[in-house]
Amino acid sequence: MMNLKPKQYFIQLLNKLFDDSITNKELEKLSHFFLNNQELLNWPQHFGSKIEIEARIFNKIQSDINSGLLKENKIIPLYKKYLFKYAVASSVVLLISLTYILNRDNTSITTNPILVNTNIIEPGKDKATLTLEDGSIVALEKGNTYQIQNASSNGEKLVYDSGAKTSKKIVYNYLTVPRGGQFHIILSDGTQVWLNSESQLKYPVLFNEEDSRKVELVYGEAYFDVSPSSEHKGLKFKVFNQSQEVEVFGTEFNIKAYKDDTKIYTTLVEGKVTVNIGNLKQSLLPSQQLSLNRKTNNTTVNYVDVFNEVSWKDGVFSFENIPLKEMMKVLSRWYDVEVLFKNKSIENEQFVGVLRKSQNLEEILLSIENFKIIKNHEIKDKKVILE
Repeated sequence: MMNLKPKQYFIQLLNKLFDDSITNKELEKLSHFFLNNQELLNWPQHFGSKIEIEARIFNKIQSDINSGLLKENKIIPLYKKYLFKYAVASSVVLLISLTYILNRDNTSITTNPILVNTNIIEPGKDKATLTLEDGSIVALEKGNTYQIQNASSNGEKLVYDSGAKTSKKIVYNYLTVPRGGQFHIILSDGTQVWLNSESQLKYPVLFNEEDSRKVELVYGEAYFDVSPSSEHKGLKFKVFNQSQEVEVFGTEFNIKAYKDDTKIYTTLVEGKVTVNIGNLKQSLLPSQQLSLNRKTNNTTVNYVDVFNEVSWKDGVFSFENIPLKEMMKVLSRWYDVEVLFKNKSIENEQFVGVLRKSQNLEEILLSIENFKIIKNHEIKDKKVILE
């Protein structure tokens, strides 16, 4: 898949819906998107109104269920059929929110949900700390500006001076994004990096004019849009991370290397990279992902849905048949909470869906509970208990 932003991607899915070429997986994503992400998408008028599109989605779902192409229980976690019928019939806006909770018998709707806890956990935001070469630390946060000789920040991104792109002396800065944060940095060579929650990047203030352009993803997750070597006297761009080195040839890719994960994932969006691990050199094609097991040093290469891997940088989380335990690990970093499973048997329940990063955590937990993936949840301070 090409590197499509959420709006482009779901317009593509709408086109597939209307020409009847949409797959079951794509239909699930489209239906879930219409439940959760209305404000992200202003679709072209020729698709019709929201209610008309919802009706078409429902008719497609019902048709595929009737023809045996889709199992009803496969779509239930995304589109409660009776709830959807009610929405179309009454022309109400259908969103997974605190407004509508489906009763267990799937026949009625209550508009007064009982909240388990009123402790609202707000989503993460743009924030990071910048560690300068002399060891001093600067807090970067939305609403605050920062200016030094070679860099400036508006609180949402940090931009280094591109006037002098190379240097013989290497001076390093560190950008550290905490749990509950994200940040965007533009390096002095024009390379753009998006850092996810709980991540740290080490990089030169100016790149050496006689060597490769080198940075280090110390830990966490980062999306790189690399300025091509043709614009920098042929200098290659390399990203180091623990036991691997990614050699870049002007491209876009994602590296996920959290300290509490056994594996490191390198996903190529477009262009070309070579991953070097000891004596192993593995080139990747677009949509391929290399997985490195840090304990065994074994590697695998698979084709993946790129949108699921990189949508985090564009304001949404896209999950496809991911265990609830892994999904909650992603959410725990973004909302800066600890997640405990009171009932261990639900850790491997599968989830499919697209969630807005701007939602508060209570909304998301209620929707998961609504899908009967969990029975109950409780929030105590910064601790979430699921059962």
